[in-house]
Amino acid sequence: MSTPIEDYAVLSNCRSAALVSSAGSVDWLCLPRYDSGSMFGALLGDRSHGSWSLRPADADARSTRRYDGDTFVLVTRWETSTGVAEVHDAMPVDDGDSLVRRVVGISGEVDFVSEVRLRFDYARAVPWVRQVGRDGEHAILAVAGPDAVVLRGPRLIAVDTAHLARWTTAAGENVDSVLSWGPSWRPAPGPFDVDAALQRTRDWWAEWAGRVQSAGSHAAHVTRSLLVLRALTHAETGGIVAAATTSLPEAFGGARNWDYRYVWLRDAALTLAAYIDHGYLDAARRWRDWLLRAIAGDPADVQIMYGIAGERDLPEREIDSLPGYEGAAPVRIGNAAVGQYQADVIGEVMVALEAARQAGVEETSFSWALQRALLDQLTHWVDRPDNGIWEMRGDPHFFTHSRAMVWAAFDRGIRAVEEAGQDGDVATWRALRDRVRDDIDRRGVHTGGWFTQHFDTDEVDASLLILPQVGFCAPDDPRMLATVARMEETLMPDGWLLRYRTTGVDGLAGDEHPFLACTFWLVEQYARSGRRDDAVALMRRATAVANDLGLLSEEYDPVSGRQVGNTPQALSHLALVGAADALDATAPPTD
Repeated sequence: MSTPIEDYAVLSNCRSAALVSSAGSVDWLCLPRYDSGSMFGALLGDRSHGSWSLRPADADARSTRRYDGDTFVLVTRWETSTGVAEVHDAMPVDDGDSLVRRVVGISGEVDFVSEVRLRFDYARAVPWVRQVGRDGEHAILAVAGPDAVVLRGPRLIAVDTAHLARWTTAAGENVDSVLSWGPSWRPAPGPFDVDAALQRTRDWWAEWAGRVQSAGSHAAHVTRSLLVLRALTHAETGGIVAAATTSLPEAFGGARNWDYRYVWLRDAALTLAAYIDHGYLDAARRWRDWLLRAIAGDPADVQIMYGIAGERDLPEREIDSLPGYEGAAPVRIGNAAVGQYQADVIGEVMVALEAARQAGVEETSFSWALQRALLDQLTHWVDRPDNGIWEMRGDPHFFTHSRAMVWAAFDRGIRAVEEAGQDGDVATWRALRDRVRDDIDRRGVHTGGWFTQHFDTDEVDASLLILPQVGFCAPDDPRMLATVARMEETLMPDGWLLRYRTTGVDGLAGDEHPFLACTFWLVEQYARSGRRDDAVALMRRATAVANDLGLLSEEYDPVSGRQVGNTPQALSHLALVGAADALDATAPPTD
């Protein structure tokens, strides 16, 4: 049985991320970037695919865990029959590509076991390992292909293809294990001051969290969610990955397993809005700079997603070296959606950049020229069907959400000219904006009064909840109220909102579970349309499925009570922030 997805904590140095179970096992780690090949891949298999277990030898030891304040320093407290000790796990923010695991003796004595199985390149390469410690230091060096890892700490002894260390930690003692990655052709990474590295890491995260503005009545959830978004934002490039993992299934045992370790323009644009709303204009500028670099060139070549540094070539392939989470296969690397046309993306970008401009991020001649070029390209694509926000792998359609975002793109372009003094072909943009609105009014509304998923169906889709968020209609527009009623009738069999009914339009076999971001969008819609009691109740249920550390994956299975899909998921966390903001904005006045 695999470790439940909600059991994992995430560590981050804002270049990569590790997942650590409550049992003390690092089961996912890719270095040096989020999208590098895994060296610990047990998440998608078992411990033979790479893991690092560090825990008491006592099988009956009990653990509790927490983050050290508003940081990503994980503190796991172990209680045994002989004593109490803590493990402090962290990825230092400025000491190379490293993972620190410090055992701290609290009381009595605790026997510990460290068991390391290094498997590079998604468990396709078992490294050669040799002892390299000197002058009393214990260290091993593991090398395979382009990767090299040095692990310093208690003496590790080879046992088959694993390495084990055993020791006893007494009260007041610290025992450090430090894993450091480097290219195999360079000298092995050297040691560093662990005390200083941990303190700098704590201070860095705490300072960043301390700048959160207007956290509101759901401060703990909002702050942790913003921290997750920062943990998924690459420190150097500014690219914001959708999640830290690949191929965690949307349905247990199913084939809907995708690689989310890339930068979707849509998700990143929505993250930008959350950053702006809570005072992080520096993050907004950094992401805009990433955007300008990534999509520079012919606007006709704009993609829906890119690599962390703006790479365009992200071919999807299946690998058999990892069997998949609970056998959910295939495991995929890369993402074929990179070649899709999704008509909403330019609208998402234009909406986000307008928000940045209004918040005080200065427009440059280059940044506006890019937006103008995107709009000019959209004039050629305005009548082109697309694959939609959910990356349908069936035939293209005129998805109503996509059409509304085309409307939003032209609307923001017009505003930039009329309100911010930019230049552009306003007459053309206004004519197309009005034509797209008329198109939706005529073809995207069912005779029953609700907006439809696309122009050729009576189905609804949770993405329609975005329409009032971008100003296409008011939250209490009769069509939106009818749409929500239809969603409640057809998309909420267990009281949680599905993205859509899997009736074949997505071109995939199997089903999926309710999408957490959609449920938070519904909270926002309830709040802004006068259904505050429903909003509060749904928000309470939705935040309750976060794990003990406040982390959310992509989906939730209400039958088994388990998180599902890639984790931690940026879209889930930024939608939580939006829902919390809507609840605060619509709260009745207090005396």
